Amino acid sequence: MPRIVLGVEYLGGRYCGWQKQNSCDGVQARLEKALAVIACEPIEVFCAGRTDRGVHAMGQVVHFDTIVQRPEEAWVRGANSHLPDDIRVLWREETDEAFHARFSAVARRYRYVIANRRVRAGVFHGHHAWVPIPLDHEAMHEAAQVLLGEHDFTSFRAAECQANHPNRCITDIQVSRVGDMVMMDVEANAFLHHMVRNIIGSLMVIGRGEQSVNWMAHLLAAKNRNLAAPTAEAQGLYLTHVRYPEPWASFPKPKVEALLWQA
Repeated sequence: MPRIVLGVEYLGGRYCGWQKQNSCDGVQARLEKALAVIACEPIEVFCAGRTDRGVHAMGQVVHFDTIVQRPEEAWVRGANSHLPDDIRVLWREETDEAFHARFSAVARRYRYVIANRRVRAGVFHGHHAWVPIPLDHEAMHEAAQVLLGEHDFTSFRAAECQANHPNRCITDIQVSRVGDMVMMDVEANAFLHHMVRNIIGSLMVIGRGEQSVNWMAHLLAAKNRNLAAPTAEAQGLYLTHVRYPEPWASFPKPKVEALLWQA
């Protein structure tokens, strides 16, 4: 049976997260409903990363199985004609059952975007976080480097996290600035629940000068969520890329430069 792989982007502001739920509107349910119209049969999709309520995605990857034969345009333009304006299918590839959108992934990359200026955004409200106090992005970057490698990330793990263990491996983390926009890019083999937002929450404390650069190392070693800063707001977070090994490494990659609004 052919396995169809789709690249998907969405704004998470109107949704209760990726996962479909009976009590609220999830991105997964919207996508499955649209694809079912094209396939003329029920479709169940599996994603690379289950984003939380309010979190966005530019590089979500999903797969589903179907015996139905449709051209690429049907899975892309056809599905988009049945989706709301804030969810879009970007591309389609066909593979076999050896691929799994979640379990075949070797890394996921997120970007957290902060409008660091005196006035909250108007035109792009809801598309990034807002911090009116000037942030020292160089101090934030320096502090973040202690997180590289495999560690116990209990201090940055949500209480409701259901992962079997708190160990994760961060392979890259960068904090940079373009104009009024401060961005954290982070890549890891996987992430704990709220891990990225908890990390950036603590880095913002350092960026505001309320803690020293060394505070991040202290938090990591303490393995105590109560010592770290509050969770940063969801609207600044984007799933930007999912990395796969060969033969799936050539899947299209999104252009994150689009996140430099108002730079």
